Amino acid sequence: MSTLVNARVVTADGITDGWLRIGGERIAAIGSGPAPHDPAGTVDIGGRLLAPGLVDIHIHGGAGASFTDADPERAMAVVEFNRAHGVTSLLGGLVAATPEDTLRQVSVLAELCDSGELAGIYLEGPYISTGKCGAHDPALLRDPDTAEFRRILDAGRGHVRMVTLAPELPGALDLVRAAVSEGVVAAVGHTEATYDQTRAAFDAGSTVATHIYNQMRPLHHREPGPIAAALNDERVTVELINDGVHVHPGAARLVRDTVGPHRLALVTDAMAATGLGDGEYTLGRLRVRVDGGEARLTDTGAIASSTIVLPEAVRRAVRDLDAAPVDALRAASGTPAAALRLADAGVLETGRYADVVVLDDDLAVRAVYHRGRAVTRGN
Repeated sequence: MSTLVNARVVTADGITDGWLRIGGERIAAIGSGPAPHDPAGTVDIGGRLLAPGLVDIHIHGGAGASFTDADPERAMAVVEFNRAHGVTSLLGGLVAATPEDTLRQVSVLAELCDSGELAGIYLEGPYISTGKCGAHDPALLRDPDTAEFRRILDAGRGHVRMVTLAPELPGALDLVRAAVSEGVVAAVGHTEATYDQTRAAFDAGSTVATHIYNQMRPLHHREPGPIAAALNDERVTVELINDGVHVHPGAARLVRDTVGPHRLALVTDAMAATGLGDGEYTLGRLRVRVDGGEARLTDTGAIASSTIVLPEAVRRAVRDLDAAPVDALRAASGTPAAALRLADAGVLETGRYADVVVLDDDLAVRAVYHRGRAVTRGN
């Protein structure tokens, strides 16, 4: 046990001068003002920000590895790279694949969920629109199949947390209801749905909009489509890839002003190239070229995931969207954790896991604690 002192503690209500005591894997106590004596010792963090560990609910890879590799060591490379950068909870994100490959990938990731390394598994597809497939192989897309989905859930042993689908596809609403009945979050994305079709998905139980704007019917004043449906619905958490490539800051600011930090979830949608230099990589079965940090499919030029880690999205929200630091941090921790019902993540509270990130005033990560243990910081 030790106590982090001389901190500016980030809570849902704001920033308060205070301290946080770690007891084993969990937060033993937290308070304002001077810290009480701790015989186990203290760590002076020098007046820096003490925030919840960040939570990325939409990520596919990093450090040269992908969750689609179906390799525990390579999946852990993604986890450890992100953890060292302050992302203490993340889902293992998969893309459209054959039924056999999906089952194999989910089975491998379930092992890391069992051990607590991953917070869950995320299925982006295969039940998405071929017209809005983005960096998914259109040959692998198919209509929603509840029987297949239940086989995937069985392979995941209760760890599948979210699935993205296009609500205009045959059987989509049935799959939304099936997902919700199993405790899985249904998300709307990669879709050509109308406003009414999207609303029907939300009424059926869908509660997340996957990377708003990207690969969905565009906003139009007479055909508002899924973007307006998501922004207008208080039940829906809205993902935003705030990397300066996927969404113009003006459009991102519209989302921020409309939904606020309690419904905005900053995500990366990051791929294997994250943390590496320019070059050629793969996303699923597709080839991707990264140039200047911007990832695009080599054959179509479509944007293919991002190459940022979540703290960069937070900094961009403050710098480019005029978000308050506490709101930007909430959008990268408490809000996505609540959207996925991750009970121990996203908030600094007594009894929760001691997942903590220490940041400078410019929101640069200076130290990370995962379940009470200091994480070795890499580059």
